[in-house]
Amino acid sequence: MRPEKKFISAEYLARLNASPFFLVVDYRGMSVPQFSELRKRLRPSGAELHVVKSTIFRVAAKEAGLADLSGALAGQVAVVTGPKDIAAAAKAIKGFQADNDKPKLQFGYLGNQRLAADELRAIAELPPLEILQGKILGLLQAPAQKLVALINTPGSQLARVVKAKADKGE
Repeated sequence: MRPEKKFISAEYLARLNASPFFLVVDYRGMSVPQFSELRKRLRPSGAELHVVKSTIFRVAAKEAGLADLSGALAGQVAVVTGPKDIAAAAKAIKGFQADNDKPKLQFGYLGNQRLAADELRAIAELPPLEILQGKILGLLQAPAQKLVALINTPGSQLARVVKAKADKGE
């Protein structure tokens, strides 16, 4: 491999090692303004979109310890990587796709697990991470709240009975 290609491959290896996920999208038919708009929509989630030759990306993925991507990539592909949440990146792509019919999600990886396009669309449907964390916290707090209410019920009932007796006695 030529030194230039090794340099580019090393750059993508660093991106893959820094990101917990990557998404491969088919960007064919997109104009430069559309590509710029998609990058702008990905920016709030911390994700980046880069076009790379499939052979170079295949070498970087193999060096990163991911599965062999032979046959899964052809020509040039656009790869989305980011340091945070795969759902936010998938949601941005899905929203852009709804407006423009492009790009098409092909597949992705979360850790070492391959995700098909329909699985990525399902991830894009999920609410934001903060809302999911709030729901989980609410579920965890609900039993404790019920327990406190159950423990307080006999005491509060007794207090109401005593108060009613006292009011009736006056």
